[in-house]
Amino acid sequence: MTGMDWTSLLLSLELAAVTLVVLLPLGLWLGRWLARSDFKAKALVEATVVLPLVLPPTVLGYYLLVSLGAGSPLGRWMLETFDIRLTFNFLGLLIASVIFNIPFLVQPVQRAFEAIPANLSEAAAVSGLSAWQTFTKVELPLAWPGILSGMVMTFVHTLGEFGVVLMMGGSIPGETKTVAISIYDRVQAFDLQSADRMALLLLALSLVAVAASFFATARMVKTR
Repeated sequence: MTGMDWTSLLLSLELAAVTLVVLLPLGLWLGRWLARSDFKAKALVEATVVLPLVLPPTVLGYYLLVSLGAGSPLGRWMLETFDIRLTFNFLGLLIASVIFNIPFLVQPVQRAFEAIPANLSEAAAVSGLSAWQTFTKVELPLAWPGILSGMVMTFVHTLGEFGVVLMMGGSIPGETKTVAISIYDRVQAFDLQSADRMALLLLALSLVAVAASFFATARMVKTR
């Protein structure tokens, strides 16, 4: 398509995929732990998990930039010790994306594990299954529809991220310029035809992904 910024689209797809790979183990552990645990500070932990949902993306991006930029103690130490910059590169985008997407994965995972009766795990333990076998053979299959939903929401949400990635990565073509930033740039340049095409493609990708998730989840529930 004329006017399509394929480089930015591919970068967004890569960011979404890597974000999901990095966040999935953490999301599974944290979601299951919150579902199975009961402690005094649980409400505070859950509020912290949800915080990226209620904070304006630019505010979250600003605090990440201040905390991880080259002028911060951590950012300066990483740069001087390992020659690694934590901002204005793909790593900066990834850090921002992982933090911003925590609630989109953790909450569906937590709800999925909460829906599993505790006596099933107890019965599995009595039957001789180890904790890992109980998790992989009993809990994980039952929680899979919720996990799949969280994975799809994380992937799709990453494709449309704007404020956080702009603050942490800027708009460097081929390195940090995602498709959402490219659409914004095209609108600023009054190239509405190109912006329309990219926005429509992004909309179609998101719709297909979410619809496929709902279809797969419905089939799994019906099969059971």
